[in-house]
Amino acid sequence: MITRALLRRFAVHAAAVLLVGARFASPASAAEVRVMISGAFTAAYEALKPEYEKQTGNTLVTISGPSMGETPQAIPNRLQRGEADDIVIVARSSAEMLAKNGMVDPKTVVDLVHSQVGFAVKAGAPVPDISTPDKLKAVLLKAKSIGYSDSASGVYVGTQLFKKLGIENEAAAKSRKIPATPVGELIASGEIEVGFQQVSELKPVKGITLVGPIPSSVQLITPFTAAISSKSANPEAAKQLIAFLTSPKAYDAIKAAGLVPAAIAKD
Repeated sequence: MITRALLRRFAVHAAAVLLVGARFASPASAAEVRVMISGAFTAAYEALKPEYEKQTGNTLVTISGPSMGETPQAIPNRLQRGEADDIVIVARSSAEMLAKNGMVDPKTVVDLVHSQVGFAVKAGAPVPDISTPDKLKAVLLKAKSIGYSDSASGVYVGTQLFKKLGIENEAAAKSRKIPATPVGELIASGEIEVGFQQVSELKPVKGITLVGPIPSSVQLITPFTAAISSKSANPEAAKQLIAFLTSPKAYDAIKAAGLVPAAIAKD
């Protein structure tokens, strides 16, 4: 006859076996996914990271750097040195270049979001009107110093925006291309008076006022794109991450970061 005591002992033993099995099975099924990511998508990614890890059991290892540029931290330069990664999240032009050079699988390239160039001043400073190209031009002519990054937004500002506004020479004399430090941090410290960067990169910075996106007629919309590394050790886990970041579940965090989900932007 089976007593209650025997049943209890059996239940405890069975639970112990299941617990030990889970402890050994979990690491085998989980993966460590190395993500090289540029600044524009970072705030949205950090907000979404815990939910992805919870859902999949995978661990995301994050390596940050610009989409392009001359700094050693720039993602193309990291890959050129042979740094390991599973997935990159960069400006589309950079992803296309990496695919052309065989560093990412071209079949996996997918747009995540669309990003706008923003303009910021130090917190507490008068907030200028930049609602039209002429008004933005007047603000820039008055500013004592202008900063912009050496990544996607900065390349546009330095090579095209000033020309479009007709102030190429005047802006060049007082502009700085900033290769490593986020532009917003230098505005906050007072090292530069005004500056440009992706809206999503300026938005989290304390000590500045994000005046807003620059006018639509001189705006640059940059798609930020994910792609799986050609040498990924965990391509299936990387596919899971891309699927999660492009799903409707990610939309709220993406919008809160000042970005537009690519799927919505195309509609």
